[in-house]
Amino acid sequence: MKQLEIENDILKKSLNHIRQKVNPDDWQTAVDINLKHHSIKETCKVLSVPRSTYYEHQQNHVSPQAKRRKTLSQSIKRIYFNSRRIYGAPKILKALQKEGKTASIKLVQRLMRQMGLKSITRKKWHYQQTNDIDATDYSNILAQDFRTTSPNQKWCADITYIHTKANGWCYLSSIQDLYSRKIIAHKISRHMTADLVISTFQQAFETRKTTNNLIVHTDLGSQYRSAGFEQILAQHHIRHSYSKRGCPYDNSCLESFHASLKKKKRFTNTIIRIFKKQMLQYSATLRAFITVLEFTVALII
Repeated sequence: MKQLEIENDILKKSLNHIRQKVNPDDWQTAVDINLKHHSIKETCKVLSVPRSTYYEHQQNHVSPQAKRRKTLSQSIKRIYFNSRRIYGAPKILKALQKEGKTASIKLVQRLMRQMGLKSITRKKWHYQQTNDIDATDYSNILAQDFRTTSPNQKWCADITYIHTKANGWCYLSSIQDLYSRKIIAHKISRHMTADLVISTFQQAFETRKTTNNLIVHTDLGSQYRSAGFEQILAQHHIRHSYSKRGCPYDNSCLESFHASLKKKKRFTNTIIRIFKKQMLQYSATLRAFITVLEFTVALII
C-alpha cells in the first residue's frame, strides 16, 4: 500500500496527473521534480526509465545558460577577429550591445579568457637611461635663479619638436635671453644633432656681444654635451650650466615658451580648419541657391 502511494505521488508531481508511462521528452523534468522527496532509484523505477539513461542524459545535457554562453562566445570571437584582434572586452561589449545582446563586462572577459583571446596592445614605451652621467661633472650654476640686471648675462637654450606643413616633424633649437625673455636665435632642422645647436649659437653670436660673465643654461642632452659645442662656448669664454636630470623646472622659462608656441600653433590650425569648413558649407549653399534660381528663371521664361 505504501509503495502504491509513493508511485502515485511521483506520477502526480511529475505531470500533475496519474499516468503509467512518461513521454521521453518529459521524463528528465519528472525526475528532477521528485528529487526533493524521492530517490532517483524510486523515481526512475516508477517512470520506467533506466538510471543509466538518466545519468547519461545528465552528463550530456546542455542548460539554457550554457547555450547562451556558447552563442555569446561565437559572437565575441566574430567581433574580435573582424577588428583584426584589436578590440578588448570593453569595445566587444559595446559591439554586442549594438547587436541587441546583453552581457556584462566580466562575462565577456571570462569568455575571452576561456577562448584565449587577447587584445593586441603596444607596450608603453619607457625611457631607459643608457648613459651614466656624473652630476658632479655637469654643475647647475643657474640654480633656477632667472633674475638679471642687463642683457647677455644669462641665456637658456633648448630643443623641441614641432610639426611643419612642408617637412613634417622637425626640431626647433632656440636661445632665450632671460633679461628680456626674447628669443635671440633659432634654427629648424629635420635632425636633432650637435650641428643644429652649434649653428643656433653662431646665429646668436652674430647679433649679440657676449661677456665673460655670460651663463648658458641647457639640459643634459648629448647635443649640449658634445665636444664641438663645448669648444664654441670655450672660445667665447661662456660658462655652461646644466639642468638636473629629469627636472624641467631648471629651464622653465624656455620650456614655457615652447609650450605656448605649440598651443598657439594648434589654436591657429584649428581656426583655419573651422574657417575652411564654413567656407565649404557656404559655397555648397551658394551653389544650391544658384541652381534653384536658374531653374526658377527657366520656368518663368
